[in-house]
Amino acid sequence: MKIRTLIVDDEPLARDGVRIRLEREPDFEVLGECGNGADAAEAILELEPDLVFLDVQMPGVSGFGVLEALAGERLPHVVFVTAFDQYAVRAFEVHALDYLLKPFDDERFADTLARVRARLADARSGSLGRQLAALAEQLGRAGASAPSASAPPEGRRYADRLVIRDAARIRWVRVDELDWIEADGDYMRLHSAGTSHLLRKTMAELERSLDPRRFLRIHRSTIVNLDRVREMQPYFHGEYSVILHDGTRLKLSRGYRPRLQAVLEEEV
Repeated sequence: MKIRTLIVDDEPLARDGVRIRLEREPDFEVLGECGNGADAAEAILELEPDLVFLDVQMPGVSGFGVLEALAGERLPHVVFVTAFDQYAVRAFEVHALDYLLKPFDDERFADTLARVRARLADARSGSLGRQLAALAEQLGRAGASAPSASAPPEGRRYADRLVIRDAARIRWVRVDELDWIEADGDYMRLHSAGTSHLLRKTMAELERSLDPRRFLRIHRSTIVNLDRVREMQPYFHGEYSVILHDGTRLKLSRGYRPRLQAVLEEEV
């Protein structure tokens, strides 16, 4: 099983140095690279790497800031990489696997990889027993039901939160707290409980990341949370208004009407 790895450093040459060394190791897979802490936090949530080589000092959000932003999430193993030694104590306080001081040579890097392999082997062997016990319990259940037709495709995961970046801050917005979403120039504006947030994604990207059983596109520039829809009302020329529970009125284009109407009728 390969060790899925993310490289985070604001210096391209530093990222190259780590990536080139990892490419020599058949049991490591580089998932991607990030040049700042905000992108790193988002990538960690999306890619779920086993390991992150994480620079300490970066513009905006530092390496420690990335870990603080992800507090409460399942964190990968971390190797801090920096040109400064004053952060070593803090690095090990957050349970970093290693602390690589730039510039490092191949021998020092090999020591780090040996430590990574040993720690991951321990973690995986420790979880194996729990996995087998859970599997035995699952197989022992009588009358296990087949997955429903509305279940997402096997292996498909939809976002349960979205990362909002604002200057040096990183915030999370839970998907189930969203009321509706609209295109706003190069951004998507997320509406939630009377407040709004700007997210730099395209409509198509965001639509693919949301569960279609809960979020439906009703206009070329609008996505709505179906749990927030109260009713539909006729408008003009075959178009409708979608009324949310809080009274918000959204435009439903003719091309998107059949799907929403079918969903609402199913719930009656």
